[in-house]
Amino acid sequence: MSRIAVIADIHANIWALNAALEDIAQQSVSHILNLGDVLYGPLKPRETFERLKTASITTTVSGNQDREICQTECYDSPTFRSVRDELDHEAIAWLDQLPNTAVFDDMFLCHGTPDSDCTYLLEDVSSGHPTVKPEPEISALLGEVRSPVIVCAHTHIPRLVHLSSTGQLIVNPGSIGLPAYLHDSPVPHAMETYSPHASYAILEKSVNGWQVEFRCIAYDHETAARCAESLHRPDWAHAIRTGRVTSANELSL
Repeated sequence: MSRIAVIADIHANIWALNAALEDIAQQSVSHILNLGDVLYGPLKPRETFERLKTASITTTVSGNQDREICQTECYDSPTFRSVRDELDHEAIAWLDQLPNTAVFDDMFLCHGTPDSDCTYLLEDVSSGHPTVKPEPEISALLGEVRSPVIVCAHTHIPRLVHLSSTGQLIVNPGSIGLPAYLHDSPVPHAMETYSPHASYAILEKSVNGWQVEFRCIAYDHETAARCAESLHRPDWAHAIRTGRVTSANELSL
């Protein structure tokens, strides 16, 4: 059976992306699926785009912050300004043509949910930290999607959930380039993996069903963190080094 690599949330971290692609090349993978939030980050958005052009990515869907890069009106932040300054027309045009969702064989691809790129499919963050939503809530967010496997992203947290009511498998591969962040919507909350590793997943269909392997790849995260510091982004540097955020060191997306 073919082995399928699923990557997501690169966030312009070229060092993490290179390490993940090098690892994928050793895993007898037949396809690579990319779940979005590719170039939004202060580190190396242009270099990340150039690297992806040479990678054998089968399908890429748009993330919420890919979309935001293309929407210049009424949106501004230090990260947004730095990304727009780095990217040329070719890169922005590429982002603009990415589909919101896609289907690949038995898999449905989305960044957040089938209907929203900025809604968490699996996680409830009402407590300020992620917990898995009840199955009926997840099923409601899937709507009419009946694919046996759903791959989603957006939370940066590797996660595997099986829906007992439908037998569907939902996989979040985690984040390649940004292992922690704070966000204020729908409520203030922290997403933390507690490790600097680049995370992705490999899915393989066996006679007994889908097997899922999460791979956490060590890479030169210190160079990435020093790059963030050189760009006056200690928030990104702290998250990249530790997989953690603190109230005194909030990461501003």
